[in-house]
Amino acid sequence: MGMKNLTLRNIAMACGGTLRFGGKPEGETASGKEVEGVVLDSRQVKEGCLFIATKGRQADGHAFIPQVLQKGAAGVVCEKLPKDWKEGGNFILVEDSFQALKDIAAFYREQLEIKVVGITGSVGKTSTKEFIACVLAKKCQVLKTEGNFNNEIGLPLTILKIRDCHEVAVVEMGISDFGEMRRLSRIAKPDICVLTNIGQCHLENLKSRQGILKAKTEIFDFMQKDGMVCLNGDDDMLATVTQVKGRKPLTFGRKETNGVYADRVENKGLFGSSVRIHVGELEFWADIPLPGEHMVYNALAAACVGNLFGIGEEGIRQGIASVEPVGGRSHIIRLTDRVVIDDCYNANPVSMCAALDLLGTAFTRKAAVLGDMFELGEGEKEMHGRVGAYAVEKGVDVLVCIGSLSKSMYEEAGKTAQRLGISEGNLYYFPEKKDFLGRWQEILQKGDTVLVKASHGMAFEEIVKRIAEH
Repeated sequence: MGMKNLTLRNIAMACGGTLRFGGKPEGETASGKEVEGVVLDSRQVKEGCLFIATKGRQADGHAFIPQVLQKGAAGVVCEKLPKDWKEGGNFILVEDSFQALKDIAAFYREQLEIKVVGITGSVGKTSTKEFIACVLAKKCQVLKTEGNFNNEIGLPLTILKIRDCHEVAVVEMGISDFGEMRRLSRIAKPDICVLTNIGQCHLENLKSRQGILKAKTEIFDFMQKDGMVCLNGDDDMLATVTQVKGRKPLTFGRKETNGVYADRVENKGLFGSSVRIHVGELEFWADIPLPGEHMVYNALAAACVGNLFGIGEEGIRQGIASVEPVGGRSHIIRLTDRVVIDDCYNANPVSMCAALDLLGTAFTRKAAVLGDMFELGEGEKEMHGRVGAYAVEKGVDVLVCIGSLSKSMYEEAGKTAQRLGISEGNLYYFPEKKDFLGRWQEILQKGDTVLVKASHGMAFEEIVKRIAEH
């Protein structure tokens, strides 16, 4: 089935491109047939698809144009025609293929009647997306962001996956600098904006929490006229957002002053929690299958959005209970001789402390294997140090710090241990991951609960794999 109004002529108009057939200037008539899909990866091209040729770090999509045409691509968006190409194939010539991708997605979004839920915030976007998608799936056909495809490439590709069968799209919107969210908002044009919190990530560009708030709230710039905002009312920065385009935001949180709140939480440690949720006049218990107090906020965000869609108590409860962990994010792996908390997808000071809080719920010896956090800017050493101190204060039994930035984490952990009169015998520092992998079996014991966390670039999944294989 074709993508609504996404003909070659409309695509060229949307991205300001020049439409050519067989390498020749456009004739009097152009195909009015809608394309079947839009892809950047030549391996994903199927008959009737539009291929956008982009220059990546490892490969240039322009080199694969002949192959995609042989596969039956309806057309190619490109910055230059194939060398010595004489006939066959439909092309849309543009100055910037990545900009064309964004323009095409923004145009396509305008053709659709679907509701879009846009999620942003410093921490918890992906988990919140999963909770909201699971709750809405009790009533609607849902398309959601795959993994964390939340940037200026991932978001448009997600929007371009929407089809007639979908009733709502739940999309994650992530940024690291000013202006990015405005561009994402132009593409997604959300009907509902969800803001999870304002933390301390991407300070390198955004400088302060006030800067982060300003950058994240650019999501409102292209919100639909009758759009609604759902935000974490317990967050001190988000609490300052009292009106958006003349309407009061809906709030969720632990405080009873929020429109959606939880007044009782029964912690089940690594295996989740049970909470009593209030949504307007409704009051009910829900089981949250994922561990960590921060998951309560994700569930409350889902209850808030679910209520807007008219999903009742039972649907909200069942949706929350059906959430599964996203790979690399607080994924609990039960091995025969220990439990591993695999949280090596990403890291910043807020999520590090949240992961250490989670580790603190374990009933066995607690070990934390932590690595460098990237993109923190000027205060990176101090922030690493604070995480090390926090780990000791939380009662972590074994702390392993890996990486050049994590030396500050290790040093501050040692100072905190001295201040608290705790032995420093179980504090370890390794400049590189391989150094730890050579000694991990003498440091970690059977029966331990082990947290593994660092920024994605540290590739700590190798540590998780090594422990699991053993």
